[in-house]
Amino acid sequence: MIIKSAEFITSAVKNSGLPVHEGIEFMFCGRSNVGKSSFINALTNRKKLAKTSSNPGKTQTLNAYHINQQFYFIDVPGYGYANVSKELKASFGRMIEAYITTREQLKLIFLLVDVRHKPTEDDVLMYQFLKYYDKNVCVIATKADKIKKSERAKNKNLITNTLKLDAEDTLILTSSETKEGLEQVLQKMECYLT
Repeated sequence: MIIKSAEFITSAVKNSGLPVHEGIEFMFCGRSNVGKSSFINALTNRKKLAKTSSNPGKTQTLNAYHINQQFYFIDVPGYGYANVSKELKASFGRMIEAYITTREQLKLIFLLVDVRHKPTEDDVLMYQFLKYYDKNVCVIATKADKIKKSERAKNKNLITNTLKLDAEDTLILTSSETKEGLEQVLQKMECYLT
């Protein structure tokens, strides 16, 4: 699949603010500063589609992007950022839970983790949360260009074992810099679009 068009549609704090459509949605989640915005930009081949920031916690709403005038990317707030109030964290949690549990258009969730580090406790909790609701998950290990080729198998095993990844869920190593793994991600999406 080739992404030919991508446009930001809206930011919403609940499902009712998201576009009304019969198509498919793919959700992107991960801890703050894992590289979600950079990943979405690399995937769509747009430099500034999703706003990136060196300050964690930039995304604070459900951000909807219309892709190929056919389906949507939904970017949700990052988790695990200490400088966000408990109240705001709780509201993010409720917003994401409501989206995950009630949005029929949602077909696949991309959980982003940093390939250089063992998944955090928050990553494990998010994965368990998604599986509790029986969601299809594809784990994206970002920043693959930052580790040596010799470390890849070890890091991949660490992610798989720490998350206790289900056999039916995929783990893809990616890099927003070199575009590694992006074709695999697009192929994964295509399975849900045909």
